[in-house]
Amino acid sequence: MEQSAWRFSDDRGQLSKASATPSRVVAYIQAGATLEDLGIRPAAVFGSFHDDVEAPDPAKTGALPRGEVGYLGAGGGLTVDTLLSAGPDLVVAVSYGGGQVYGLDPEVAKHLEERVPVAVLEVGQDRSLAHIRGRFADLARSLGAPEEDTGTLTHAEERLRAVAARAPRPRVLALSPAGPDQVHIARPQAWPELRGLTGYGVDLIEPEAGPGANWLTGSWEQAAGLRPDIVLADIRCNAAPLDTLGSNASWRALERGARVVAWNPESPGSARAHAAFLSTVADALEGV
Repeated sequence: MEQSAWRFSDDRGQLSKASATPSRVVAYIQAGATLEDLGIRPAAVFGSFHDDVEAPDPAKTGALPRGEVGYLGAGGGLTVDTLLSAGPDLVVAVSYGGGQVYGLDPEVAKHLEERVPVAVLEVGQDRSLAHIRGRFADLARSLGAPEEDTGTLTHAEERLRAVAARAPRPRVLALSPAGPDQVHIARPQAWPELRGLTGYGVDLIEPEAGPGANWLTGSWEQAAGLRPDIVLADIRCNAAPLDTLGSNASWRALERGARVVAWNPESPGSARAHAAFLSTVADALEGV
């Protein structure tokens, strides 16, 4: 019977195995930043179809050291040969449902898996923050990482619960700017980190029913009409920069009436990153 020195069952239920523990990991950038937090430095990372082909999105890189971790590109430019050029013995990818590899063309993902082990972890709406953290921690430990210190996260959770329980409770709106004339308003239950905030007692604003499973796409007038006290604004490179929205009167009114906080919907799935996010939200609640 064949024996493998390393085995890992991913969130598709598929078993990745190798004759030795992988030491050169190529990962989707969110997964790579997570592994960096957990003590496993990837050899290289790649982006999604939303990302720049030349440089990684600064919002997603987390603690990854520039110059030490290669960037292989993003979107349609990612081929099997490109991904294998970094010499990986493991590729770590994420999925938003159905086990489909995010950021890679399905044919590329299929042929890549014929050449190298691929571990896919779910980060979509049906997963909790705790589940996402746990699965990444499982993978990191299998690669030789130590146990993650969760003390800071526990403190951040306790603080956020206490701050969120104070009356009156500030209303929080999460959104992704699409430009001066349009905005994507997040549906909190579709995002693990936003759903997690509601579990700590934070009052997340739910937009009206309509098309879009993750976002309601509408006008800045609609967003301002929700009258949030705090705005969590997407800062990824595919979101319009906040400093380009000044021509819109509704955005200016929203900015005057609410505390605007940076939000990365693809933050690392680590206790360190989650603690930082919860602390940022707690700071905003206290500052209102």
